[in-house]
Amino acid sequence: MDFNIQDLSGTFSVGDIAIALALSFVLSSVIGWIYRATHRNVSYSQSYVQTLVILGMLVSLIMLVVGSNIARAFALVGALSVVRFRNAIKETRDVGFIFLVMGVGMACGTRFYTLAVIAAVAIGLVILVMYRFSWFQLNVQRQVVKVQVPPDGDYTNDIQDVLLRHTSEFELVSLESIRGGALTELLYTVRLKKGVKPGELISALSERTAGQRVTVLTGYDQTDL
Repeated sequence: MDFNIQDLSGTFSVGDIAIALALSFVLSSVIGWIYRATHRNVSYSQSYVQTLVILGMLVSLIMLVVGSNIARAFALVGALSVVRFRNAIKETRDVGFIFLVMGVGMACGTRFYTLAVIAAVAIGLVILVMYRFSWFQLNVQRQVVKVQVPPDGDYTNDIQDVLLRHTSEFELVSLESIRGGALTELLYTVRLKKGVKPGELISALSERTAGQRVTVLTGYDQTDL
């Protein structure tokens, strides 16, 4: 029996490995810093940013292994298909950064070094410019109003009277029975009139809800909770 071990690492040099991994590390780290600098919401995760750097290097390594061998590529797809990621992505922007480091890692692993550098710098500058000048920002801030009322009795008209006085627009989003039917929760999206404070709206609604809970969420469209 032939027990000779065949090492296929000779298809690329040690220099290729070092350059691919080092460049993917540097570019992924730059992308991570750009993500950190432009992150606005409250759910910043250091683990996520570190994962971006690791992912860029891993994709670079995978591309070195696959090379131009189609059989390896299909084998890799089959092996990775068993992996399940259970952490939910809270912001669609985070998905873009994942694809960005994957693209950079693929370019480094296939030894398109110039492409990797130019793409990372160009896309990074676009992200910084969009962040700096708040591209596509909608300057309309709405609030979410949650009102809990007893199930017996019609409180809808009273609540809408208060909303008409304190808001410029409102819309009933949902009507739900909670606490085993002990209460009914009404959910509105509203836009407060100029000069009206959320506390004033809460006080006015509390007078019409038989002392039940009233909640006003501000900035819900800009903050991930």
